[in-house]
Amino acid sequence: MPIVKLVSEFFGVEEARRLDWRLRHGGYEGARHALRDMTPEEVTEEVVRSNLRGLGGAGFPTGRKWMFVPKETTQPKYLAVNCDEAEPGTFKDRYIVEWDPHRLLEGIIICSYAVGIHQAYIYIRGEYVRPYHRLKRALEEAYAAGIFGGKVLGSDFSLEVHIHRGAGAYICGEETALLESLEGKKGWPRLKPPFPAVKGLFGCPTVINNVETLSHLPKIILNGGSWFSDLGVERNGGARLFALSGHVNRPGIYELPLGTPLRELIEEHGGGVWRGKRLKGVVPGGTSSGVLCADEIDVPLTFEALAEKGSMLGSGAVVVMDEDTCMVRALHNVEDFFAHESCGQCTPCREGTNWAYRILSRIVSGNGVPEDLDTLEHLASNMRGTSICALCEGARMPLQSFLTKFRDEFEYYIKNRRSMVSGRTPTTVST
Repeated sequence: MPIVKLVSEFFGVEEARRLDWRLRHGGYEGARHALRDMTPEEVTEEVVRSNLRGLGGAGFPTGRKWMFVPKETTQPKYLAVNCDEAEPGTFKDRYIVEWDPHRLLEGIIICSYAVGIHQAYIYIRGEYVRPYHRLKRALEEAYAAGIFGGKVLGSDFSLEVHIHRGAGAYICGEETALLESLEGKKGWPRLKPPFPAVKGLFGCPTVINNVETLSHLPKIILNGGSWFSDLGVERNGGARLFALSGHVNRPGIYELPLGTPLRELIEEHGGGVWRGKRLKGVVPGGTSSGVLCADEIDVPLTFEALAEKGSMLGSGAVVVMDEDTCMVRALHNVEDFFAHESCGQCTPCREGTNWAYRILSRIVSGNGVPEDLDTLEHLASNMRGTSICALCEGARMPLQSFLTKFRDEFEYYIKNRRSMVSGRTPTTVST
């Protein structure tokens, strides 16, 4: 399928960050149309019709998510924009905020109008220094032009937008941990129910949407939900950004219709595996997703198709690994990350991620024993669905898939005390 230009329309265009330039090139026209010509209910209906799904990882239908917010309530409603992009391999939202921040701000207006929200918070990853400053400048420009405040774009609708910087915790990308952090508390996920749509920020109804999700709204409103839906496939409307990295000739951001085969993304758009080498494995949705073997890449990039493969589309971060990749060391690196980033609230996650890392460290150090693999598999089975948030599951999925699909490499490493593919000798790892 061809590359499309929806949210990536102005990537690389320096002038696109300026409000005056964006206004001359369609900026805020979708929001104007919604405020002037549509009721909030009609906006929501178009988003439902579009089959737009949450593009931060979970993939929940966006319009349906909005509809869970109570219409009749005496409490204020809030929008929390998730820009805490910390999933390894993911860098798509950064591009939107750096190159086209006004598209995000316009999407915030549309969502807020549809749900009846008058206060929005953008939670941005603390390490995103340049994106933060560009977003802050864009918001200041918009306020100076009267776009936000008491009369949004000259309408009777009011909306205030605030930017909040995170402090480097991966767990705060989980929606309820994000809310806790916004409230000034420790970023621990909350038990659900109640769900944020009913009891979210400051105990009030809250919509939590990803940056890319909101950035699609202006064109959906201008062109119609059916137009967007038809770009994709059934239940997976439109297109999305794929962050392609790893052992490919042309890594980068590619915007493709949902349903595009994974093989096409890697071989046609990414130029194939680098240095003339063969493909060994692919992580299709960030390191939280299960690894796919080389013979499994003829799969459409949809939420359902990848779930059937025991993986997930997740954040759209596609990491390619060539034939020389040591899968033992790759998994060790992944589990190191999750052990470090677990918030420690849930025992299966706190202990499971730590023990997975420690056992893998022992194997990598050349001190593994055959029983370690059975222990890791037993550990993975006990981590499934046993914690408040998805971090534990995000650590389990790669652990189980790597062990299942590349078990021979783990057995070889334990028996010979070195990597099957690289010949590297053991490395002492501090646990």
